Order: sequence, then structure tokens, then C-alpha cells
Amino acid sequence: MTANGFIIYALIFLAFSVISVLLSKRFGFGSVLGYLVAGVLIGPSVFGLVHGSESLAHFAELGVVFLLFLIGLELQPKRLWSMRRQLTVLGLGQTLVSTAALGAIFHFAIEMSWVPSLVAGFALALSSTAFSLQSLIEKGELKTPYGQSSFSVLLMQDILAIPALALIPALGAQQHLINRSAEAGAYNFGTFLAILLFVGFLIISSRTWVGSLFRLIALHGSREIFTALTLLLVLGVSYLMHTMGLSMGLGAFLAGVLLADSEYRHEIEVDLEPFKALLMGFFFMAVGITVPLDKLISDPWRILGWVAALMSVKFVVMYVVARFGKLSHENAKKTALYLALGGEFAFVITSLTLKTSLFTVEQASTLNLVVTFSMVLTPFLIFLQTKMDERKESKKKDLKDYDQFESVEPQIIIAGFGRVGQIFGRILRAQGIPFTAIDHDPDQIQLLRKFDNKVYYGDCSREEILRAAGAENARYIVVAIDDPNVSVETVEIIKEKFPNMKVFARARNRQHAYELMDMGIRFVKRETIDSSIYFVEELLVEMGMPQVKAHQIIEKFRQHDDSLLRQQYVNRFDEKALISASKLAVEQLEKVMKEDLTQSYVSFENKKS
Repeated sequence: MTANGFIIYALIFLAFSVISVLLSKRFGFGSVLGYLVAGVLIGPSVFGLVHGSESLAHFAELGVVFLLFLIGLELQPKRLWSMRRQLTVLGLGQTLVSTAALGAIFHFAIEMSWVPSLVAGFALALSSTAFSLQSLIEKGELKTPYGQSSFSVLLMQDILAIPALALIPALGAQQHLINRSAEAGAYNFGTFLAILLFVGFLIISSRTWVGSLFRLIALHGSREIFTALTLLLVLGVSYLMHTMGLSMGLGAFLAGVLLADSEYRHEIEVDLEPFKALLMGFFFMAVGITVPLDKLISDPWRILGWVAALMSVKFVVMYVVARFGKLSHENAKKTALYLALGGEFAFVITSLTLKTSLFTVEQASTLNLVVTFSMVLTPFLIFLQTKMDERKESKKKDLKDYDQFESVEPQIIIAGFGRVGQIFGRILRAQGIPFTAIDHDPDQIQLLRKFDNKVYYGDCSREEILRAAGAENARYIVVAIDDPNVSVETVEIIKEKFPNMKVFARARNRQHAYELMDMGIRFVKRETIDSSIYFVEELLVEMGMPQVKAHQIIEKFRQHDDSLLRQQYVNRFDEKALISASKLAVEQLEKVMKEDLTQSYVSFENKKS
């Protein structure tokens, strides 16, 4: 391509993306649909201004690489370990069940043999990481329960896609498997060993010289070299992974995870964000360019029927798996909605199947078209679901984004005025200590106001609402939010934007308490621990034990439980140490309690006699 041709292509891309994305966002569909439509318009199916090419596709793929690197940068290894249940139950469960269901449809509906049917089922079972994550990030929903579950599924799909890409050529050449030479097996083993060594090298590097290099550049204040080093790191790791036969995106994601603990994480994010956003746009435009509209026009009902079948099967499977994974109805529904579309890995898989003769050209073309139109339809479905949710909310409340606060100089803010928050409020009110309470449930607020409680409507996880409530001047904040994810998100904002406030955080369970402790929160209390142990104290007294003795036993148990919580927190990523510490703590508690109860019983019997 000449320099003049490159400039013309750049002008076409930029002009159509600006107009299309602006219109798409103006009508509430998000930027992803805008980029897709722009690609369709400039592609050969409409105006024919740009023709799809392999080099364009490779360039556009960099958008996915940068997106996955930035996502990995947000995931510290300990947080990734905490997601293991979601990765296996949701991610693996959805992929396996969807592959089986879609493969069965291909086998029985169009009489494909089982091997290509299951390959096609697997290709369609994978959802678009780039599309779904970009949509969640744009809407600020990545940290919601359905955002986290969606991310877990997408991450597991990307991991599973790697061995699948290595296996598909073998399936296509299965008739030659017997004649495979030992040389090929040695090559495969050598490649696997090289990958292990390279990953080990990345782990060591991220803990040693990479951080020192970033620190050296930061000390000299060279911003452009800092950005250059970041680009070199992302592209270098991705390319090396690619040369080993793995996904560039997986390499970028791994690099991001290994740098998640770096003190320069936020600086790296800021530097890469413009590159990621622009290249992601090019990726979706490249997908739009390849859409063969003529094929859709010639046989619309068959194509749309396949799209409907794909999205319906994936929606139902994902919803059932999510409910099995203990997600609520709303969260399961939204997770299924975001993941019902096809994914970019399907394009890679179909190209492999053509080379190995697993699919015919017609089958591969149809599958690509179905995946692309599932991407086009998804923003409309999300838009309709959002409008339905808004209409449902408008019937429940007639409140603004947040209430106007009477005082902006409270000493105490209570974030979340449910069961726990109300106890704080009642005691503070009885002592004449003023406070500001915020809650997001309009029905709860209206009920509380009937009893003269000054509670304001707002989302505590938003900086502007905390600021409007007077967080800059407040000394204490009680985080009594029911949802652990929203609670953690709120504490993160408080620690970053209002570091002078002391945080008293209610934890829903031990895992939630660990997350709060990770952020340096000193005052953490699990919501059921006090009520439960005091209830036991009442039982012991009712059985005849002296009040003082019962109270001593309960206090010993409290101290023991606090000590156990600290031990488990230290060992929470070492399963063997965690199990050992827990067993030892239980044995110690049983021994102490038996001794105390024996002494108490003897003393009680002596008094009776």
C-alpha cells in the first residue's frame, strides 16, 4: 500500500467511525455497534470503499491484545485464585454444555458427522471477549455480579480455545494419525517445554528487572519512553506467545496479570487506554467489513434462523449454569444476555477447518455470517433489556439520580441503611450524634422516612454522590452495603478519593472480610458473628450456667474466632496450610471449651449440693 493510499484509508476509517459511533451512542446502543455498522458501510457489501485484507485483520487484532492486557492488569493473582469457582462452574460448564447442545443441532439438523459438528458447536459456544467486555466496561458494569460472572466465563473460554486451536488440525488429519512420526511428537513436546520455560521467565522478570526498569525510567521523568516500554512489553510478550502457537491475547493477558501488583499499574493503564480504544474500534470495523450482506439478502430466513437458534441455545444454557452457580435470577439473565452472541475465535477456528477440510467453504462462510450477525443483534437486545429495566425502576420510584443533601459537613456517613446500617443509625441518633445515611433502595427509603429517618437516595459506589454527601469533610464512614461487590467497590473509591475517612465495614462472610482486609481496612465485622454468639450466651444462661461464666466462654470464642480469621487470611492462598491451621484451631477450641465447661459444671453442681 502506498503512502497516499494509507492516508485515504485512514481518512475513510476515521470519518465513518466518528459519524457512526456518535449516532450509535446518541441512541443508546454503545460504540461497538457503531464501529460494526461503519465497517459494513465502507466494506465491499455497501460502498466498497475498503476491501478486507489479512493485514488489516492482523492490525485490528491488536485491539483485543491491548484490551486483554488491561483486563489482566486489573486482576491480581490472588483475586484470580478467588475466582476459581466461577471459572470452573460457570466458564467450563457453559462451554461444555453449549458445545454439546450446538454440536447435536449441527449433527441432526444438517447431518454433519460428529467431529465437525462438535468443532462447529465449540466455535459457536465461544462468546466475543472483545465485544462483551467492551460493552460491560462502557456501561460501568464490569464489577457487578453479572459483569464478574461474564468475565469469568469469557476468561475460561479464552483458556480453552488455546488447546482447541492446537487440536483442530489433528482432528482434520485424523486419517493420518497412525502415520505421524516421532519427530512430530518431539516437536510438540519441545514446544510445550518452551512455553513452560517462557511463562517461568515472565514470572521471574515481573518480580525482578521489569519493575526496576519501570522505576528507572520513572525517575528520569521520560514519559514517552515509559509509554514505549509499555508498548514493547505488551507487543513483545504477545508476539512470542504467537510464535509458540498460542493466542496473542492470552500472552497479553498473562503479562497484565503478572504486572497487576506493580506500583506503576495505574500509570501503565493511563498510557495504554488511547491505543486500546482506537484499536478496538478498528477490530470491530474489520469484522463489519467482512460481512457478506449479499448472502443474507439471498437467503435471509435461513441465516436469521441459525442466529436465533445460536443465541437462544446459549442464552438458556448460560442462564441454567448461572443459576446452578448460585447467581440470582436478574444476574443470571444479564450474564446470559451478554454472552449469547458468537465470538471472534470462531473466525480463527473456521479458517483452520478450511485448511484441514473439516468444513466446506459454504459451511465456514455461513458460520462466520451467523457469528457476525449475533454480534450486530446483541447491542439491540441489551438496549431493549436496559429500557425494560428502566421502565420497571420508574414504576418503583420517582426519585432523581440522587437526593439533595441538607448538610454537606457530617461527621459520620452511613453507606447502606439496611439491617446493619439502621442499628448504627438508631444508636447514634439516641446519643444525639448527627450522621448522613445513603441507600439505593427507593422502597426502603420511603418506608424509613415515614419514621422520621433522614435517609437519602444514591449509589454509594459513585464518587460524585459520596462527595455530595460531604465525604471530603466527614471523619468516619460505615460501609453497611449488602452486596459484597458493591461494598468492595465503594471502599476502593473511599481509599483512593477520601483517604482521611476511617472506614467501619460490614462483611457478609469470610471471603468478603478478606477482600476488605486486603485493602487495609482495620475495622471489619462479619454481620452475623455478634448476633449468633450472643444468642448462644442466652442459651447457656437459660440452661443454668452463671451469666459471668457464659460471658467468659463467649468472649473466649470471640477471641479464638478473630485469631482464626487472621490465620486463615494469611494462609488463604495456601490450601494445605489453610486446612492445617483450621483443624488445629478447632482442636484447640474444643480442648479449651471442654476444660471450661467441666470446671463450670463441677462448680455448678457443688453450689447445688
